[in-house]
Amino acid sequence: MARIPRITNQQILEAARQIFLQQGFGASTLEIAQQAGISEASIFKRFSTKEELFFAAMGIPEKPPWVNELESLCGQGNLKENLTNICFQIMEFYREVLPLIMMLRSRGNALPELRGKEPRPILDVKVLTAFLEREINQHRLRPCDPQTVAHILVGSLMNYVFLEQMLSQVNIPTAELPIGTYLNSGDSPTEISVFVLSLVDIIWQGIALSQD
Repeated sequence: MARIPRITNQQILEAARQIFLQQGFGASTLEIAQQAGISEASIFKRFSTKEELFFAAMGIPEKPPWVNELESLCGQGNLKENLTNICFQIMEFYREVLPLIMMLRSRGNALPELRGKEPRPILDVKVLTAFLEREINQHRLRPCDPQTVAHILVGSLMNYVFLEQMLSQVNIPTAELPIGTYLNSGDSPTEISVFVLSLVDIIWQGIALSQD
């Protein structure tokens, strides 16, 4: 007797993404299961909650990759270069996530309730604040308000992405290369790389221990 083909997690996520894009977070997991050709119980054997399924299907990680990298950078290497690379990664993350959120909002589709959790941008500010505070304590930055610096960086990066999405039909210049290739690539500066490098340079003049 032939074995029934096993449905992969990726097939479930593709079905969930299709349904969520149509109906938002309010979509029924039963309908997603039917779309994937499995039982509803099978979904929750692989994804513990509907929220987990939603974020996985929409490609929105609970913990952005740059956060993991930031935890290993404290006290290491050239701080300005570290901060610049992190800003590029934050920009890349929001360029992937914000269009999805804006698309769902524009269709009137619901998003998961935070249920006591803070919004992602607030969490990002807190993570970056903690990193800057540790660098200050290690005397790699001059004493300053790390939360204000984090707000300026995250807010500026998010605002750039938001305007890029809002004004995309007016042919705002965007990067042609993955953001991770910008630094030390030898390529001509792009609109995004110039913005990020200039942003960090301006902030750096106010937080560096000495002016280079």
